[in-house]
Amino acid sequence: MEINISKDKLPKHIAFIMDGNGRWAQQRMLPRIMGHREGALVVERISEIAFKWGIYYLTFFAFSTENWKRPRDEVEALMNLLDESIDKFKDKLILNRIKLKVIGEISDIPDYLQRRINYVIEETKNGDKGVLTVALNYGGRWDIVSACKKIALEVKNGKINLDDINTENFQKYISTYDIPDPDLLIRTSGEYRISNFLLWQLAYTELWFTDKYWPDFNEEDLKQACLDYARRKRRFGGL
Repeated sequence: MEINISKDKLPKHIAFIMDGNGRWAQQRMLPRIMGHREGALVVERISEIAFKWGIYYLTFFAFSTENWKRPRDEVEALMNLLDESIDKFKDKLILNRIKLKVIGEISDIPDYLQRRINYVIEETKNGDKGVLTVALNYGGRWDIVSACKKIALEVKNGKINLDDINTENFQKYISTYDIPDPDLLIRTSGEYRISNFLLWQLAYTELWFTDKYWPDFNEEDLKQACLDYARRKRRFGGL
């Protein structure tokens, strides 16, 4: 399916809160992990479509700092699934010249997954056709606090002065310092909140919600979100 929107009207960066995998599986009397597996396939399909349309940056909320509260067997299964998915998709990322970026407190995740992530980041570092960011063990509050700690250390070491700290300079210390803020946030499953995701970065992002669970999200849904975005007038606090 092609999208009849001029490139200047398309969002350059779309962020996704992929909600509803577990409920999708439970509705079908399946284990929750089956919903997460189906959701991983949707990430692959939606990424291919979006990059084909010319959307350069995609960011997916894969695992939050709060998700550790889930049952241990589900967390372990999610970590294994992330490892499998990154390994499975790496050849496609390399072929399509897509760079992988991972944000979050990566040091807290299992060593085998850290090794996989670092390997694929290295293998895709020269990608120039798009950036796929995975938020893993990520929280918006963590991101802001982490940036504050980096700034405080630089002030302490005399590298910057207090008067140098402003919104533009603060941006350099957050995890997405090297990519633009999202133009559009899509959240599935009928929930209307941002759940500690990209709190700094979403200041002026357009929001789009659907009742569909993530495993049912498809090309038509992405098209409708982009069409809706194209009709909006972004003011960024102005008139």
